[in-house]
Amino acid sequence: MEADKQTDDKPHRHKLPPGPGRPKGSTNRATQNAREAIARFVDANASRLQGWLEEIHQQQGAAAAYRCFTDMVEYHVPKLQRTELTGQNGEPVAVKLMSGDEAL
Repeated sequence: MEADKQTDDKPHRHKLPPGPGRPKGSTNRATQNAREAIARFVDANASRLQGWLEEIHQQQGAAAAYRCFTDMVEYHVPKLQRTELTGQNGEPVAVKLMSGDEAL
């Protein structure tokens, strides 16, 4: 029995190298539009949000209301990346604490 073979009837075209694309870390339009839509929704419903959270608190408790609030805020306020601080040449950062009238 002869195996099925896939044949490419299209002539082979020379592929161009990819373009530069978006800069690293930039968002695409769809992501930006979604964030803006969520921000508009949150802003438009800010006055109602307190009532919704109070209702969730009464029905399901403080932990459920807190989770609901943090889940919603996560989409409105971007998460901050972890940042590592170092001194010169990768050395630890020296912190000197003073109290009283000493200048900081």
